Amino acid sequence: LWPWLLASSGLSALVQLVILPFFPDSPSYLLIQKGNEEACRKAIRKLWGEGDHQAEIDDIMKEKVAMTSTKTLRVLELIKERSLRWQLYILMTVMTTLQLCGINAIYFYSFEVFHTAKFEEYLIPYVSLGVGLCECLSSILCSTLIDRFGRKVLLWGGYTLMCSVLALLTMTLSLQHQFFWMHYFSVILIFLFVVFYGIGP
Repeated sequence: LWPWLLASSGLSALVQLVILPFFPDSPSYLLIQKGNEEACRKAIRKLWGEGDHQAEIDDIMKEKVAMTSTKTLRVLELIKERSLRWQLYILMTVMTTLQLCGINAIYFYSFEVFHTAKFEEYLIPYVSLGVGLCECLSSILCSTLIDRFGRKVLLWGGYTLMCSVLALLTMTLSLQHQFFWMHYFSVILIFLFVVFYGIGP
């Protein structure tokens, strides 16, 4: 079953490949990059139907003027630019913490934790699939929460809860040979960690 499940992602890629030639080009791409106003109007009519779309074309033209007046920076120039330094620091911090937050370790050791929790061998792949499903559902939930609470709150809250869960998980894994119920608590913590990861970072 697993080889078929892995191969199923290729089916969606194949469908996209087949229908891609029938998609219209982006109006802004046609006007800004190609400079073809007639093709841009045609693409707009194809996307939004017949009618007067001059306001949309004017907006794209304003965007083109703004882009031409903006200087494109090279990587070294971007690093040296003082006005962009804080944005660069924030971006580097977020991306570094995302890589070092522990999600890869959780995925790597979850199979062993499920095995230690005395799950039947045939059930472990489905429990692991449940972990992935949790991440998917929490990411969908995040898209609704981000408008209400903002990115900053979700990041701080997500990382704080993930740190707490990792501390508890370290404790439960250390005590799993002394208390039989610690295995199940570890499994719950793995699911919670994945949910907080999906909602936060």
